[in-house]
Amino acid sequence: MDTTMSTQFIGELLGTAILVLLGDGVVAGVSLRKSKAEGAGWIAITLGWGAAVTIGAYSAGYMSPAHLNPAVTIGMAMTGNIGWDAVTPYILAQVLGGILGGILVFIQYYPHWKETQDSATILGVFSTGPAIRSLGMNLVSEIIGTFMLVFALLAFGMGDFGDGLNPIAVGILIISIGLSLGGTTGYAINPARDLGPRIAHAFLPIPNKGDSDWGYSWVPIAGPVIGAVLAAGLFMVLPI
Repeated sequence: MDTTMSTQFIGELLGTAILVLLGDGVVAGVSLRKSKAEGAGWIAITLGWGAAVTIGAYSAGYMSPAHLNPAVTIGMAMTGNIGWDAVTPYILAQVLGGILGGILVFIQYYPHWKETQDSATILGVFSTGPAIRSLGMNLVSEIIGTFMLVFALLAFGMGDFGDGLNPIAVGILIISIGLSLGGTTGYAINPARDLGPRIAHAFLPIPNKGDSDWGYSWVPIAGPVIGAVLAAGLFMVLPI
């Protein structure tokens, strides 16, 4: 991909913003009071997130590698798919994109925040949280989910997909992880997807919001990074 770093930065930022807008958007639709999608449930959320990743990747793919995820960026750098000099700007772009996506979800559902009284439901639109709070096991869940994500992405890279089909396969992967592994922590598997909107939640004037649960916020950062490192490490020692 012969693009400048500034173009790649924009691609990662916009792609992540679209991912979060559509992904957190489906959570908002399902969770917030008086939304037409209220109560649609976990299946709708996982399908929505799979589609969000696919659309985000298609939207950014002509400008950048469309990682849209710091864990993926780290895994790709470890395996030599990108240079380490790209890691910091990519991650910065992804986090900024997450913040922008969170702001857009706030605007999109503006009348519904006042109607939603539960602060945990509001936070759950922007960031992940555990079904059962057990930080050690929550961390393990994020490690396993992200390991599956990054290892599968690296494996996909060894195959021969038709032109433009890779983002669809990635979307199916996200749906699979969400349905199979996401019930424990909400499957962040992406530090920017969680941290960016959590920052937006912290500063936006959202009616009825509580705190941003910074005590948990390290789990969806550390878990995905550890999972990505383990996946890339295994991938590099397997015979190819």
